[in-house]
Amino acid sequence: MSDPELVAALRSADAVRFGAFELSHGGTSEYYVDKYRFETDPACLELIAEAFAERIGDERLAGVALGAVPLVAATSIAADRPYVIVRKQRKEYGTGNRIEGELPSGERVTVIEDIATTGTSAADAVEALRSAGAQVDRVLVVVDRQEGAAERLAELDVRLESLLTAETLLAAGAEDR
Repeated sequence: MSDPELVAALRSADAVRFGAFELSHGGTSEYYVDKYRFETDPACLELIAEAFAERIGDERLAGVALGAVPLVAATSIAADRPYVIVRKQRKEYGTGNRIEGELPSGERVTVIEDIATTGTSAADAVEALRSAGAQVDRVLVVVDRQEGAAERLAELDVRLESLLTAETLLAAGAEDR
């Protein structure tokens, strides 16, 4: 899959918007990548899952709840690999799990995420998985906003890999601003 093909799919799903936006970490941005637009568009989701599947080996997958669950589920099917879901915090009812699904101790796991900005949610997921006995050394994201996530994850000896960077995405949409 090429960068232009993925950029076109995100734009077709109306997932890239320009204007003034507040981000979840409290900062602001002149652009927004709406994960719910690309995760709920079947063609776009399939394209992303196939691109992720090309990068998957024999490891188990993990998706961060809630945003990355459609991505990890679709990638699991495309790559024929099992997955777990990492909650942001342990639930207060039922089993009380933070990690949902089967995770054998010592298992190699790749974390799937939607958008990486500061890397906080990915880093939290890595730490939760490692606490459960998993070996985690990389996080795959659709878009790296290039705002510190790679550096934050590197502090945990985790490599951030993205299908697209903000630089590539913004260069392709320069005429819309």
